[in-house]
Formats: sequence, structure tokens, C-alpha cells
Amino acid sequence: MTREEAYLVVRDPVAGQSILRLVQSERFTLGRTPTNHAVLQDERASRVHCEIFHGSSGWIVRDLKSRNGTLVNGESLDSDQTLVTGDVISIGRVEILFCQGDPPTDPSEDHPVDAGTVTGVMPDELAEWHASIVHRRSRSRLLEHMNESVSTTPRVGRAAAELCRLSFSLGRSGDMADSAKLSLECAMHGVGATRGVVLLTKSGFVGPSSVDTLELKASLPHRVKPEELPWAACATVLSSDEAVLADLAGSSRQKKSSESVRGVSFSAPVRSAGKAIGVLHLEVAKSINQASPDDLEFVLAVCDALGVAIENLAVREKLSSKLAQTADENKQLRHRLGQEIQMIGKSPGINAIIAQIGRVAASKATVLVRGESGVGKELVARALHDASPRNAAPFVCLNCAAITETLLESELFGHEKGSFTGATERKIGKFEAADRGTLMLDEIGEMSPSIQAKFLRVLEGHPFERVGGHSRVQTDVRVVAATNRDLEQAVTAGEFRRDLYFRLKVVEIMVPPLRKRPEDIELLTRHFLERFSNETGRKNLGFTPAAIEAIRTYRWPGNIRELRNVIERAVVLSQEDQIDVDELSLSKLATSGDTGKVQENPKPYAPQSLEEMERLHIGATLSATGGNKSKAASILGIERSTLDRKLAKWQTDGKAS
Repeated sequence: MTREEAYLVVRDPVAGQSILRLVQSERFTLGRTPTNHAVLQDERASRVHCEIFHGSSGWIVRDLKSRNGTLVNGESLDSDQTLVTGDVISIGRVEILFCQGDPPTDPSEDHPVDAGTVTGVMPDELAEWHASIVHRRSRSRLLEHMNESVSTTPRVGRAAAELCRLSFSLGRSGDMADSAKLSLECAMHGVGATRGVVLLTKSGFVGPSSVDTLELKASLPHRVKPEELPWAACATVLSSDEAVLADLAGSSRQKKSSESVRGVSFSAPVRSAGKAIGVLHLEVAKSINQASPDDLEFVLAVCDALGVAIENLAVREKLSSKLAQTADENKQLRHRLGQEIQMIGKSPGINAIIAQIGRVAASKATVLVRGESGVGKELVARALHDASPRNAAPFVCLNCAAITETLLESELFGHEKGSFTGATERKIGKFEAADRGTLMLDEIGEMSPSIQAKFLRVLEGHPFERVGGHSRVQTDVRVVAATNRDLEQAVTAGEFRRDLYFRLKVVEIMVPPLRKRPEDIELLTRHFLERFSNETGRKNLGFTPAAIEAIRTYRWPGNIRELRNVIERAVVLSQEDQIDVDELSLSKLATSGDTGKVQENPKPYAPQSLEEMERLHIGATLSATGGNKSKAASILGIERSTLDRKLAKWQTDGKAS
């Protein structure tokens, strides 16, 4: 049997007439959905209604269990039927004529095309354009898998090379206008166009594209006037989402533009994320007989490449914006952190710590920071890191007391996927996160003996394995450990490894409690007041003399952490510009160290009875509160009635203050 060319002439009352050339190696489907080779705009057609394929007996039509059935020459198609020239397939109001041999002699059809290309007459909405659309194309074979007979032709090879070069150029492009110009140059060169434009949806517009939402992004060989833009062609492409090849003979653009010559135009949609966002339009000075549907495929492939490039540019712009935002936030946080980690104070204890940090920072030695809870041990560790050559690398903190023994090993050394219940993916530990930087381990005294052993090996420079893993991990980390625990007592009790104790205590920094730094209390108070006043927008806040005296003489069992919280609470809750003593909410907790009233300048000892000391202290308190007995009783920690009784007794004895 001779291999004659076969064609389908689709006559659709809605879409007009179109012609498909059949290829023996493919099955051709007809139906409503856009994925079919022939899309039928009839409500009686099923999504995938029927198919036509080549078999041993010739071309065969098969109904695909459609809802309303398929007719061949007026008879219902119940089984596969071999087609002969002149057979008419009916689906609803759509008629499909099958023919073999020479192409159908349609006056507007000089170039039969492959499946997926629709040819036909100008639709009603283009009446003002006065251009006859000869070919349509919804997708390009150049971006799909092609059979060998098609892909090895010289024309396809040249088109593929052009598209490859365009892809590299678009990959290097940094903005939408440049990408549009590169694509336009490629398309014009590929089809020999004399002029062309790219119109894209205006920036920031959300919704279906229309000619009202388009703006000019590129034009060649020069910029065109708004009235010369192909608005009618754009409207057609956007409404159909198809590329069109049109004969410009008699079009309004031919009549209005002296620069135009009789020829054809290629118009194709630029699609991004599955929807049309623009149009590429070319005009070529050649007759419709010289124009090829293959050129339409090439233009559509260029538009698809441009669409992908625009998607990538949007993603790149979003990432760049996010990166800039993150960098700005990081800069602000670093600035705020820099303010927060300043070693505020002028006491001998703070000056000694600052000097010690300056001597130790440049070395790799392990540092043990000791002091009561809340004295600022993490602040000292941070200052060590910032003053060291490792300051550009991460500073990572971990509180050993806040995590269970099971999870602490995972937090320190990481784990592999599936190593335990809940380990759904691999996770790096703090040692890896702090590589080339500093790892600060707070509450080191709470680490269990089993973790201490593994921790000591890593501290000695040995590699480690993640939990559930077998590969060795080597890191370069400086460890700063902190504790408020008596490690010597823990070693004696067997709760802390002796060898780890000596390995940690290469350099020891002792941070004194706030009660032993009376010179720093008011400085820290002013610092926190300014900070929280700025955060809450409350300017010109201050303290009454009684509040200052109470802050200065208070024991601060919670140290700087407590002072910070007290000031923050007072700033938030105070209703006056001057914070008074009763708004400080000072606790009655005992300190963990020695007891007694803090004095900046202790007076020489003078023999004095307890009763006399009590009388003088109550008198000083009353003086500080301006004679307010309720406030004085609150500061003294006694009932108002008790204070009245004492004052009455001293008045009777002639010892009133």
C-alpha cells in the first residue's frame, strides 16, 4: 500500500475551518480539552472524544467511550472503522472530512501543517484588523520530543541552535527589558522579519492580561508610536492563547503605516506560569506563499523561552529582595546586638574582666566563665568571640541544662536520618554549626557523665560521629564554657569528670555579682531606662531620689538579669514621668552570697546598739520617702502599724528621728 499523505479538514461553526496533516507514527485525538490535537468547541463533545490512528488496513477512527457518540457518514460508530477519502466524521455540530493524496484545496491554505497547527479564516473579533489568519499554533514542536525524521532536518537544526544561543543569553540577562530585546532579536533573525515588538503586562498587575494591561518592552529596528502598535493582533492572541500567522494584505496597519510593506505577521503569546502575560509580534516582507508554518513554531518557541526567563527573573528578583531585606535586618540586629553586648561598668571587677578578655581573645584556649546566674556570662563569651580572629564566623550558644540528656548529644553532635524516632532528616549539631567560630556552652556543670566523655574527646581535637552515623566529622571550634555551679565540689562528688574540669579551666574568668559592683548599678540602670524608653516611645522618663536609693541599696539576687527586668517592668507600667520606689517591684529573695547592706563608701566602725541602728535606718528611710510612712514600711518590709508603734515609742522616749 502506498504511503499517501492524509488530512483532516475540521469544520467547526465556532472556530471556523482548520486542517490537520496526519502522521502515521502518532495517534490523533479530538475533543474539548486543549491537550487534544484538534480542539472542538462544542458542548456535545467529550473531553477526549475519539482518536484517529494508522493501522494495517489504513487510517482508523475509534470512539473513546464518548458521552454523545461519534457518527461516520451519518452512522453511529460502534467499533473501529477504516476511513476512506470523503468520509465525514460528525461530533455534535462539528464535521471532520477525511482525505488522502493531495492537500485540500482551500484558498487560504498553501502550507499543510502538522497536528497541533490550526489553519482557517479570520475570526469575527478581528474584523477591524482586516488580516486573514492562515495558521494557528498552540504549542511548538521545537520544545517537545520530535521523531528522528523531523529533528534531523537542516531547518529544525538551525532553529534549535538559535534557541540554544537564546537560552544562554537569557540566562545571563538581568532584567525584563533586556530579555525581551534578546528574544525579539532572535525571533526577527530566525524568520527574517523587518520589524517587531514585544508587549508585556505592566509591572504589578494581577489578573488576566488584555491589551489595556500591556506596555511596550522592546521594539526593532526603532521605537514605534502607540498608534502603530498591533493592538488587534494582541487581542486575538491573548483571547485564544495561540500563535497566529496572518496575511496582512488589506489590513488597517498596512494602510496607516507608510513604512509597512505587503507581507505577513507572526504574533505569539508570551506565557508565564501557564497564562499569557504578553505578545511578541513580527512583520515580514514576504508573501503568504513564502511564509512557513515552521516559522510560526519557531516564534512560539522563542516566546516560551522568554516566558521561562521572565519566571526566573521574578524568582531572582524575589530572592534578591529577600536577601537584601535579610542583610538589612542582619545589619540592624548586629548593631542592636553590638549595643547590647557592651561591657557597661566602671568598677574594678568589670575593668579586670575587660583587660582579661583583651589578653585571652586572640588565643585558641578554652575559657571557663564563672559567676552567679544573671551576671552576664554569655555577654563575656560574646565579647571574647567579637574580640577574637574568629569574629566573622558563627557564635553559637547552647544551654546544657535546658535539654534532656538524650537530646543533648544530638544537639551537640548532630544526627543522621532515622537514627531515632522523630529523626526525619539529617541535622548538623552545634559543633558543626560553629565551625571556625565559637561555641558557648552555658550550664556546663549540668552535662551528664556520658556526654562529658564524648565532649572531652572533641575538646581534645578528635573527630566525632553524628548520632546514628559512621562518617567522622572534624571541626575547628573554640569552646567557652559557663557555669554558676561549684565544679570543684561536683568533681569531689563524682558528678563531673576531673579530666574535663582541668581541660576546661585553661583560662578562668570570674564575673562578680552585681552587689559587689555598686559603682555599676546606676550606670546599668540608666542604660536600661534609655533602652526601654526608646522601645516604648516614652521619652523623658526618670527616677525619683527614693527609687534611685532603693535601686542602689537593693541586694539584686538575680543580678543584671533582675535589674533589666525590674527597669523594663517599671517603664511599661509607670503612669508618671518619674518612676517611684513602689513601682520597682523589688523581690525579697536572699542572695546566694554574703548578706548585708551595700555601701559605696563604708564608714569607720563605731559602737552602736541594734535599737539605735534600727532607729537611724528607719529615720533615713522616712527621709528618703519624704515622710511617706506607707512607702517607708514597704521598703522596710514591715506593716504600717508596726512602723507607727515604733515611732510612737521613740517619741515617748524622746528619741524621735
